[in-house]
Amino acid sequence: MNVATSIAPDAAAAFDGIWPDDGSSRIPARVYTDPAVYRRELDRFFYGRHWSYVGLEAEVPEPGRFKRTAIGERSVIMIRNRQGEINVLENRCAHRAMRFCQEKFGKVKTLVCPYHQWNYNHDGKLLGVPFQRGVKGKGGMPEDFALTDRSLRRLKVTVRNGVVFASFDDDVEPFEDYLGPDVLRYFDRTFDGRELVVQGYSRQRIPGNWKLMMENIKDPYHPGLLHTWFVTYGLWRADNQSQLVMDRHHRHACMISKRSETVDAEVTKGVTSFRKNMQLNDESLLDIVAEPWWGGPTVCMTTIFPSVILQQQINSLSTRQIIPVGPDAFDFVWTHFAFDDDDEGMRARRMHQANLFGPGGLVSADDGEVIEFSQDGFEQDQGFATLCELGGTDVGNSDHMVTEGLIRGMYRYWREVMEI
Repeated sequence: MNVATSIAPDAAAAFDGIWPDDGSSRIPARVYTDPAVYRRELDRFFYGRHWSYVGLEAEVPEPGRFKRTAIGERSVIMIRNRQGEINVLENRCAHRAMRFCQEKFGKVKTLVCPYHQWNYNHDGKLLGVPFQRGVKGKGGMPEDFALTDRSLRRLKVTVRNGVVFASFDDDVEPFEDYLGPDVLRYFDRTFDGRELVVQGYSRQRIPGNWKLMMENIKDPYHPGLLHTWFVTYGLWRADNQSQLVMDRHHRHACMISKRSETVDAEVTKGVTSFRKNMQLNDESLLDIVAEPWWGGPTVCMTTIFPSVILQQQINSLSTRQIIPVGPDAFDFVWTHFAFDDDDEGMRARRMHQANLFGPGGLVSADDGEVIEFSQDGFEQDQGFATLCELGGTDVGNSDHMVTEGLIRGMYRYWREVMEI
C-alpha cells in the first residue's frame, strides 16, 4: 500500500531540515509546533486516506437522531436516516458554507440552515430552497439550478459492532484492512457485537499537540512511574504480564496487561510515586470482577491512528476521541459505555471505576498535565529533539513494558505519509 502522495518540490523544500536523520527515535520539536507541519497532518491523516472515529451507534438510536462532532478541524454530523443507516455529513451548508448545526445532540425531521433556510434530508440531499423560483416573477435561482447539485458532503462510513468511523476519502481501504488482523482481534475483543449503552461523557481541552496523546497511550514506560495509583496497586507496572502489539504499518497499537497482585521490589525501588502503605477507603474502586470476554488481560489500551483510543481499564470502558484545534491544543472527548446485557451492578461498577479516568480522574489528570508541560518545552526550544530510545531504536512488538518501540513505530509511519 502506498500511503504517501507526491508533492511539489517547492512544498517539500518547506520541510527541509526538520528531521535531520533517517530514524524515528529522536523527534524534533518542530513536529509538535510548526503550523505548516500541522496543516499537512490535517490533510494527510484527518482529511486523507484514513478512518477517523465519529462515535457509537448507540448515540443515535433512532431515525433523525444526530450527534455533532469533528474530524480534524472539520465539523461533521453523525445522523441515522429513515432506513436506520448511519450517515456522516459535513456540517457546512452548500449555500454559504455556514456551520448550520450548533447542538451537540438532537433529533430532527430535516436539517435546516438558519441563515437562508436551505433544507436537507438525513442523507444530506437538498430538499428545498426558499424563493427558488423568485417572488412574483422576480429574482430566484437560475433556470439550470438543480437541487441534486447542492447536497451536503457525505463521507464514507463504516460501522463495526456498534462503532462508527468515517473518511473524507472514498478510496480509503476497508476498515478491517486498515486495522490489520492483530489490532482487529483486540478491537473485536471489546466490541464483540453486543449492543452498547452510553453512560456519559467527559470533555477537556489539553494545551498540547494532538500526537502527544497518541504517544501517551503508546508509552508503557510512564504509567508505573507517573501514576501513583498504577504503580501502587499494580494496575500497570513493569512487572505485569504484558504484550505490545502493532499493525504492519506501525500506526495502530495495543498495550495489554494483567494486574499484578504481588510487588516486585526491582520495579518499585527508588520510584517516588510508589506508596507502599497507601490504603483505599473504598476498595470497590479497584475491585476487579473478571468478565468472560477478557480472556485474561485486566487492561487493554488500543490506539487507532489518528483519532481515537479505546480503553478497557479494569471494568471501566470508554472511547477517547482526539480532535485537534491547532498545533498546540486538542479537544479530548471521553465516551463512557457499558453493554446492554450488563446487570445494574456491573453498570454501576463501570461508572464508579470511570472516576479513575477523565479530566478530573485520579489517574488521567496526570497525563493532561504532563502533555501541557511537554508542549511548553517544545515551544521553548525549537532546536530540541526528544530521545525515544528505551529498548533501542528498532520497531517491533514486545512482551515487556520497558520500551518506547510503539512510539518509534508511529513516527516511522508518520514520516512516510508526511514525506518529512
